[in-house]
Amino acid sequence: MSHQAQQDASNRASVRKGGAVLLMSAIAFLLGGCDSGGGGTDVTIGSGQNMDPVTLDFPVFYVKRPVPDPEDDELANADARELLRFEIGADLFMRDRASTSSPEVNLTSGETQGLGDIRDVSVNYDGTKVLFSMRARFIENADEEDQPTWNIWEYNVASRALRRIITSDIVEETGHDIMAHYLPDGRIVFSSTRQQASRAVLLDENKPQFAAQDENDNEPAFVLHVMDEDGTNIHQISFNQSHDLAPEVLPNGRIVFTRWEHHIDDNQFDLYSINPDGSDLQLLYGANSHQTGSPNPPPAATLSTIQFLNPKPLQDGRTLSLIRQFQGTGEGGDLVLIDTDTYVDNTRAAAAANIGMTGPAQTRALPTDVRTISGPSPGGRYRTAQPLYDGTGRLLVSWSQCRLVENERIVPCTSERLQNPDAVEAPPLYGIYVYDVRENTQRPIVVPQEGFIYTEVVSGSQRALPVVIPDRTAGIDYPQQLQNEGVGVLSIGSVYDIDGVDSVPGGIATVRSPANTAAYNTRPARFLRVEKAVSIPDNDTRNFSNTAFGPNRALGMREILGYAPIEPDGSVKVKVPANVAFSISVLDANGRRLGGALGGRHTNWLQVQPGEQLTCNGCHNGNATTPMAHGRKGMTNPVNPGAPSAGVPFPGANSALFANSVGETMAETRNRIMCNGACSMSVDLAFRDYWLPVAPTTNEVDACYATGANNVLTNAVTPTPFACQNSLPAGAVAPVASTCRSNLTSLCRITIHYERHIHPLWGLDRFVDANNDGINDVDSNGVEINNKCNSCHAPLNAAGMVDVPKGDLDLTDGASEEQALQFKSYRELLFGDRAQELNGTVLQDICEEQQTDPVTNVTTCVAFRNVPASMSANGAAASTRFFNTMSGAAAGTVDHSDFMSSSELRLLSEWLDIGAQYFNDPFTAPEN
Repeated sequence: MSHQAQQDASNRASVRKGGAVLLMSAIAFLLGGCDSGGGGTDVTIGSGQNMDPVTLDFPVFYVKRPVPDPEDDELANADARELLRFEIGADLFMRDRASTSSPEVNLTSGETQGLGDIRDVSVNYDGTKVLFSMRARFIENADEEDQPTWNIWEYNVASRALRRIITSDIVEETGHDIMAHYLPDGRIVFSSTRQQASRAVLLDENKPQFAAQDENDNEPAFVLHVMDEDGTNIHQISFNQSHDLAPEVLPNGRIVFTRWEHHIDDNQFDLYSINPDGSDLQLLYGANSHQTGSPNPPPAATLSTIQFLNPKPLQDGRTLSLIRQFQGTGEGGDLVLIDTDTYVDNTRAAAAANIGMTGPAQTRALPTDVRTISGPSPGGRYRTAQPLYDGTGRLLVSWSQCRLVENERIVPCTSERLQNPDAVEAPPLYGIYVYDVRENTQRPIVVPQEGFIYTEVVSGSQRALPVVIPDRTAGIDYPQQLQNEGVGVLSIGSVYDIDGVDSVPGGIATVRSPANTAAYNTRPARFLRVEKAVSIPDNDTRNFSNTAFGPNRALGMREILGYAPIEPDGSVKVKVPANVAFSISVLDANGRRLGGALGGRHTNWLQVQPGEQLTCNGCHNGNATTPMAHGRKGMTNPVNPGAPSAGVPFPGANSALFANSVGETMAETRNRIMCNGACSMSVDLAFRDYWLPVAPTTNEVDACYATGANNVLTNAVTPTPFACQNSLPAGAVAPVASTCRSNLTSLCRITIHYERHIHPLWGLDRFVDANNDGINDVDSNGVEINNKCNSCHAPLNAAGMVDVPKGDLDLTDGASEEQALQFKSYRELLFGDRAQELNGTVLQDICEEQQTDPVTNVTTCVAFRNVPASMSANGAAASTRFFNTMSGAAAGTVDHSDFMSSSELRLLSEWLDIGAQYFNDPFTAPEN
């Protein structure tokens, strides 16, 4: 909400209506008590409630707010992804009975004084306490950052007392707190921008504490927290980089919530579940079920895109969800009942045992013709819904009828009027109703009123207490050592297990055995890279240009947490830092991310709590024509057969590495024998094959930042760390602290910046000593041979004369003409360029097509010869022009295979794989 709009709102106090709404109010007629005629509703709108004290004698709570001013586009076209709106004039109301005759009581007017906002109403399990979010009161002439934050409040039904849950003003103002819900043990789960654990990690990283922006770079990310009922012991349990919203508790005690998946190329609201202590985060439903909305436009066969909001568990095991677009429907939508126990997507079963069941998982809750697209909806729209939990299946709903504006009058939606393609939807008229599935009736509790919206309705009736899931305890539920280290454990059955299919050529049982030499030596997956999201502050805090990011802004900034070996059967088990958002990449022997089904970027943020073991069967093919959901346990059976026998080594492998049980993976075996249960990652890429019957004495992979000791692996027979032999050359800067090479901690980071770590490589001396005799080789003129990159790739030749850079690639120093905040070499490598030629002593672009104006007789170039980029932010595997040249595989070019060390090529590969960012730390990037 703009500052000017807020000032205008304060002048109108509790009623925020523009001139158009006032005009409509003066001429409108109330439509509650009638149906929508031929407009498409099949629900009878009753005139009242039957007197049934068993099922109807309960209080109801709801929010009443003004209809947004149609001239305030930010509010009138509100986006579900934007949560910091301040819609002045809302209050929380109560009625002692669910009846139109019961008087309504304003519970919050003493706090808001007509200048506050209310949202997110929920009731505890015995109906005695009500939680809600309040922003009160609007401060006239204050900037947004000086306005009050969203706070969580509680209303006690018996004492009729209000209290703010977090009593400390200092603690409360740390962030915006919304969408609170009682846990069955009395604690409170809520969504907040305070990001408590993430801020602590920033402090440990020697960065300022701030609330990280969402991946739209629009506002701070709201993520899940839990606190005691007195507002103390606040701790963060989810670490998404965009919003985690609307937590509720399932009957099994797990928390269901809406997650905004916006990692790289996703942009959707899915349903997730998690334990109250933040462990066992899983997808619940909907990753591939978004094309299930209304036909767009009707009656076309193409279904519109919907999002899953406000999940509510039902007594029959299904989940109620509001479905709507992000924006364009006035925050209203349709209601669906989802069989989330059985299905992970609308036509995909959640358990391997149920494969073949095709659903649909989604059933429309009501028979009305509700549209999830912009424009009039014949059956009206629903804003919120709450089950009554009384065994009847009834719902409390906030519903607005379909109405049109015709000749400056509000008229009902009829079939004839809806045929008009220019029909204009009238402002919403949300009231509160009880929908009875037995009678297919919708009876009003709060009759709608022009200019206002009634929403967020909940009942004060009692309901069954869900299962209580206690928090895990260090030393009892998991090793204390993992808590001390601040890590969890990632365990992958096999990266060759792609959506439940053994996808390695020859099969896992073949490639895992050293006796099958050809298959074993050519197995594709060799290392796992673990990457961490870099938190981005708001514009006022960061004050740097977007040029600090890479060519693909959606990748954001990233750091590398470390590397782990992928065992011959594709399995991985390794410690990973807790309480951070991370993703993984599968790499080849050169440390480059694989493509195809075995590779690609992981597009979902993972997390572990201290001591948690995150286990998965394998990987997911995100490039499949019909992608399968992943992230929910049990969807497929594991394909890695594991050890065929207990107490003996794997077939053809080192006898010292014996399996403890049938089915144990090679990673589980190695971690148990070599690392006392769980191995650490490394910042080095160095490897000696401990699975061979006779252990090698030299490194098979050696691409380290420096020589000497590292913490990668130990030999299975002799537990002595081996040393790296290769290193970055003198003058190059390693992107990690030297202490992290020998003692990796949860705070170690590989942080790569182009200016500091990549660009200097082009200016390093590269003298040739083919005989390794300590004497540099010379050319036919007696000049020492120096393969320095920016000697050849420069606009001047060895004689100092103007010349075309070799390969049309200029790697010299200096700012780019296209973007002065970036080096010339960065732009040349990643963005391509025009080919050049020497015209006398001047370089000029090569023109391939000219046109002459017949009137002026002036000839201009209309098509230039272009040079493709040598590198790609899509990764090292997509940067074949560069790496083929460096390996000597590029035809027609000078053999560069001895020009750069394996350590340098590794540094370049990992930088490209994480997105080729210019900077990977917002506080290293210079101010704009």
